[in-house]
Amino acid sequence: MVIAQISDTHIICPSIGSNMVIVEERIKNLRRCANTIKNLGNKPDTIIHTGDISKAETLNIFSTLNCPLKGVYGNNDRIEEGLEEVCKKNNFLFQEPPLSLTLKNKKIAIFHEPDLIRDYIKEHQDIDLILHGHTHRYKEETIDKTVHFNPGESAGSMEGKNAIGIVNLNNLEIKRVFF
Repeated sequence: MVIAQISDTHIICPSIGSNMVIVEERIKNLRRCANTIKNLGNKPDTIIHTGDISKAETLNIFSTLNCPLKGVYGNNDRIEEGLEEVCKKNNFLFQEPPLSLTLKNKKIAIFHEPDLIRDYIKEHQDIDLILHGHTHRYKEETIDKTVHFNPGESAGSMEGKNAIGIVNLNNLEIKRVFF
């Protein structure tokens, strides 16, 4: 089983404001992200979004993938209207973090902000994989048999620097795909 992880696809966030050039670039990168997933040689069984969607209409871009989409809301999503409605319409599973899943006999915890992970692990030491976002920075680390992964941002303004994560749940092998 293969999952694709995307994160921090927000079009507008407080740090970039509403500059139309940046907004258009991020929408273009969201479409590029979806096309990258569509064109993967090994199509993912599930897509996991680790938060900061920001605009409800951006989730519609991922509805064309014909793949289950699950995830958590990020700090830039908490005041955004319409996210829950788009999730219901497209049958996406999103909630406040953490989201706990078991896929292919692997226990997965999904967060946006990494600050909450340490306390969660104290009570759930059997987690195989932790996926998070928020920092816009790549992270791949194994701590006490638990793999921690953040692919970095998936719709930033720097073409070629955006990434999605591909996780093979059979062996927890991870790779990043840039677009």
